[in-house]
Amino acid sequence: MLQPRKVIGALLDNVSRVIVGKEEAIEYALIALLCKGHVLIEDVPGVGKTTLAAALARSLDCSFRRIQFTPDLMPSDVTGYTLVNLRTGEEEFREGAIMSQMVLADEINRTSPKTQSALLEAMEEHQVTVDGVTHPLPSPFMVLATQNPGAFVGTYPLPEAQLDRFFLRISIGYPTLAQEMDVLERYSGKTRPLEQLQPVCTADDVLALQDLAASIYCSPEIRSYVASIAGATRKAQALQLGLSTRAAIALLRAGQACALLSGRDYVVPEDIQHMALPVCCHRLSLQAEARLQGMTAEQVMQTLLSALPVPVRL
Repeated sequence: MLQPRKVIGALLDNVSRVIVGKEEAIEYALIALLCKGHVLIEDVPGVGKTTLAAALARSLDCSFRRIQFTPDLMPSDVTGYTLVNLRTGEEEFREGAIMSQMVLADEINRTSPKTQSALLEAMEEHQVTVDGVTHPLPSPFMVLATQNPGAFVGTYPLPEAQLDRFFLRISIGYPTLAQEMDVLERYSGKTRPLEQLQPVCTADDVLALQDLAASIYCSPEIRSYVASIAGATRKAQALQLGLSTRAAIALLRAGQACALLSGRDYVVPEDIQHMALPVCCHRLSLQAEARLQGMTAEQVMQTLLSALPVPVRL
């Protein structure tokens, strides 16, 4: 019988063997996995974005592929293509790199918008369509994409439609002195810590956890709270674009997974508040005046959360 707390704890501990002192980022990535969502890891180069994605993939007994996004990458490299077998005269489908349970889209903002958009159908529908034929993706399916901030040379900012497909966005940040010393100690040997990771969870375990997360109880008060948050972003003067209905659903589902990680079978307001920033901020678009004033989506979201009444009866 599946023991959720034991499996979740094993996953967190296994990834923490490689990613030091970033428990919150690991937790967020795991929450996205439980919600059948995708993660955008955004930060400066060299702080462990790719390592976090690879460590989570290695911790799962699932198929894994890495796509290095470059300016010359074609959509067919991602989705696959159809060719004619010269021996039989029949058409054959050659799988693209997306046909895997865990996919690392490394430096996704280094490729053209045309190739970026090739991920849209796969991320939303869990399928790809090539030459009019639909091919289902394996289950579970998750995209972990990394990107450097748009201020760096040679990047293509993701459009709003693409950003909205990502369940949440996280950043890792620089380690503290003690954490960096720990990292240097782990990497001072002959073998890299990532190479020593072994799977601690099967694909069936992930599917069972996803079903369990979806069954966590959400009271009418919690659903009303989430709807109020979404509505407040649409009325905020500092925002040009508020939360979509897809974002509101994602926030509710994230609250369910957060409750599961906390060992509860019901969602509390703190779960929604904890997940509001990583789930919502990358979906918000600031007004030009707000950007000139140095405001960030995180600041606007925090202000809205503090102003909204919190439900007390669940």
